[in-house]
Amino acid sequence: MSISHYIKDIGRGRDGARALDRAQATDLMGQILDGNVSDLELGAFCIAMRIKGETAEEMAGFLDATHARLQHIRASSPVVVLPSYNGARKLPVLTALLAHLLAREGLAVVMHGTATESSRITSQEVLNAMGVTALDQARAVQAGEVVFAPTEVLCPGLKRLLDVRRVVGLRNPAHSLVKLMNPTTAADALLVSSYTHPEYAISMAATFELTGARALLLRGTEGEVVADARRTPQMAAFVHGTRTPLVEAQAGSLIKLPELPTDIDAASTARYTQAVLNGELPVPAPLAAQVQAVLKALSL
Repeated sequence: MSISHYIKDIGRGRDGARALDRAQATDLMGQILDGNVSDLELGAFCIAMRIKGETAEEMAGFLDATHARLQHIRASSPVVVLPSYNGARKLPVLTALLAHLLAREGLAVVMHGTATESSRITSQEVLNAMGVTALDQARAVQAGEVVFAPTEVLCPGLKRLLDVRRVVGLRNPAHSLVKLMNPTTAADALLVSSYTHPEYAISMAATFELTGARALLLRGTEGEVVADARRTPQMAAFVHGTRTPLVEAQAGSLIKLPELPTDIDAASTARYTQAVLNGELPVPAPLAAQVQAVLKALSL
């Protein structure tokens, strides 16, 4: 099969490109994830979509194709999904801390991710330093447990698409897709998702509204889904296509900064995470607010 007819539609530049409908997007992504396209076609797709940008209909179709091919993590509600793909560049990556704070509330927590940039510290590395080993195959997750599923375990084709960035140096729809997908069997799982730029806040919200997903959306820390430990961001819940504001962005000057580790390597971040969980250091206020927002979103 070929995706050349789709590339002709999406590859006509920002002004000339035509958006795909949901069924077309599902077929296109399905062929890509199944490995039925050439490297040249795959590169053309990534560049074309980078220039055109994704519509909510296209992202919904990409999600349909992806969910149909995932090795799902078995889970009963309540379960929270934390994508972790960006890692730490300047600040410690505290996604693992958020996960364990949520598990402490009795929630099953599914983290998933892969390294998309070799220069960043990943949540998987932090979890390894804490003694939490990544799954090598999909299995059930229990209440109060944190598991980490590498993308290649969930869907090898999706990992291949993410890895295109290492070759061409640009993001592609997969980098948004992984922050929108639910890799569990719980249809009403709460997905915690984040954006880095305002335009993604708009497009991600539109996709949540179209698909009727249950999600919590915020501006995360360097692309991670955890709130910035220094300042509480705005947070909104999405349930059955309806948006509900939950947390207002913290305004004004910061009076006191949290006691964050100065080194962002995995071992230092793991020690800090464990110290917070042991009660030796306080939970940063923005993370405490995020935990409460998750609990509120699950109750809507």
